[in-house]
Amino acid sequence: MRTVGWYMDSVVGGQDYQRYVAHRRRVHPGKPIADERAYWRERYDDAERNPGARCC
Repeated sequence: MRTVGWYMDSVVGGQDYQRYVAHRRRVHPGKPIADERAYWRERYDDAERNPGARCC
């Protein structure tokens, strides 16, 4: 069950914010890091502006 939970979490982007934070700390040290709410807001806004390969 733990593996299924991990898989489902990764499918819906559950680890994306943690990867973003790790990237910002590694590549842009000292720069501000958006809080999780702002990160998701920007991500969804970007998806709306650039629909790309979405099915809907």
